[in-house]
Amino acid sequence: MRRSHASGDGGRTVRRRTTPSAASVEAVDSPDETYAPYGLETRPEALGLTTRTIETSEGRVVVRHAPLGGARRATILLHGAAGSWTTWTPLLRSADEAGTDLARPVLIDLPGWGDSPTPPTPLDVDRAAEVVVEVAEQLGALEFDLVGHSLGGFVALHLAATRPELVTSVSLVSGTTFSAIDAVTHPWRGLVRLPAFTLLRAGFAALPTTAVSIARAATRLGAVRVLAAPIFRHVGRIDPSVLAVFADELRPREFSAAALAGATYATSRWRAISCDVNAVSGADDVFARPDDLDRLSRVIPHTRVTLLADCGHFAHIERPFETLRALGYSA
Repeated sequence: MRRSHASGDGGRTVRRRTTPSAASVEAVDSPDETYAPYGLETRPEALGLTTRTIETSEGRVVVRHAPLGGARRATILLHGAAGSWTTWTPLLRSADEAGTDLARPVLIDLPGWGDSPTPPTPLDVDRAAEVVVEVAEQLGALEFDLVGHSLGGFVALHLAATRPELVTSVSLVSGTTFSAIDAVTHPWRGLVRLPAFTLLRAGFAALPTTAVSIARAATRLGAVRVLAAPIFRHVGRIDPSVLAVFADELRPREFSAAALAGATYATSRWRAISCDVNAVSGADDVFARPDDLDRLSRVIPHTRVTLLADCGHFAHIERPFETLRALGYSA
């Protein structure tokens, strides 16, 4: 049973995430009317966020964050490939609508995405994790809850395994884990198990410049929905602002480098994770398979996993209310 924790914080009530007592698997049906209810918000001030540029070992990193007010704990949200801080805004709007709160959110544009400049060489998981730690330190956060989408979820798991003194919980949203790693190390098998991911990676690796040109041409011709169709369960119902960011944030070099870095990663390292872990995925995610959640539970037995019906690779955009509940945030 999950419980809602409330605590006073600067004169207001903050609804804390619930804590899973044991690993479990839950399939959740989602009503059609809740699919992709919001577009992306590009004005941080509309969400009570401040923009700050932070110097890190990988160069300048642009961050949007709520005032920490001297608090030592924050919620750090890490976007995936083909994303930026804005992809989290439907989740923040849903939290506000539901009367819950992601306490002191910090939304990072990882180097090479969003407004953060591209580093000389693409980041691997260790360097990406170090950037997160450096940002947290400069904001004064001594510990943090991590919420990561896709690539960001991989970084979150790595941080929880290697810096347990900093990470108080991990929430995975549409994480790319075991099946994606298998598809990179065994491409022929990947064509059968994850064909969309495998073909996209092959295209990016072989023709990175062409891939960017195709995305830009699709934007000009109004054909982005065709390009994005495999990623979203109902691409025709996705707000144009989401598709525009998706096309703009396609970074073949960074995507390929992240995939290769994952191929050599030892997921057995995740056995060291002791903090709470919640994971939610879409049943129609072309970058993951439902059994990835089962495999995660075997590596991290205290993980609580949820599979959302009628949902693709962007659960926090496609099913934001259900994602909040699955991750243990409740009003």
